[in-house]
Amino acid sequence: MAKFAVIGLGKFGMNVATTLFERGAEVIAIDNDKALIDEIAGRVSVAIHLNSTDEKALKMNRIQDVDAVILAIGNNIEVSVLTTVLLKKLGVSNIYAKVDSKVHARILELLGIHNIIFPEEQIGKQLANSLISSSVMEYVDLSSGHSVVELLVPDEWVGKTLQQLALPTKNGVNIIAIKYTTQSVTEEGENVIRNEINDMPGANDIINVEDVMVLIGPKTKIDELIEKISKKG
Repeated sequence: MAKFAVIGLGKFGMNVATTLFERGAEVIAIDNDKALIDEIAGRVSVAIHLNSTDEKALKMNRIQDVDAVILAIGNNIEVSVLTTVLLKKLGVSNIYAKVDSKVHARILELLGIHNIIFPEEQIGKQLANSLISSSVMEYVDLSSGHSVVELLVPDEWVGKTLQQLALPTKNGVNIIAIKYTTQSVTEEGENVIRNEINDMPGANDIINVEDVMVLIGPKTKIDELIEKISKKG
């Protein structure tokens, strides 16, 4: 099971922590505000009231053992920077940091943090891409120059296999997963709809109506694919 720590429980941190937990991850939530810790208790694996600039407290709570830390302290650069230094000192190599300004981002980059998150900027990009194509459900830029997109499959893809689509060779993007829904009826006669995910799609898997495809590729290739789909739509 993946294990994450979320430090800072504002709206962004709270949403990240609870969503990760809902999706099956082990989540340690940390904040210096006792009220926020009380609010999230029971919605994550562990909720800890501590000051993230306290090295001993971080080490005592085994912060160095998590797969990744989401540093969601965007409104206090000093605390964010000090926490970053301590995390790196404790051996945490996978850090995702929320920032609210270019200056904040630049400071963390100088400290060796490459996963920088601008929430408002990301929301703006998401809206723009959604307006360009109604097929785009999620769009995330990665620091590597690649992008990840969740795409509602267009009509012309329905009924085809992944091999027939040949997205890697024709469009230069790779398929990470396919999201879909299933319907069943309980013994009481109630209809149940479940969200499922095929995280190991094969060449012979067939695309169905309302499937959502998760794709990754160079940003230019992802954008070209979205533009191509929007023009056909």
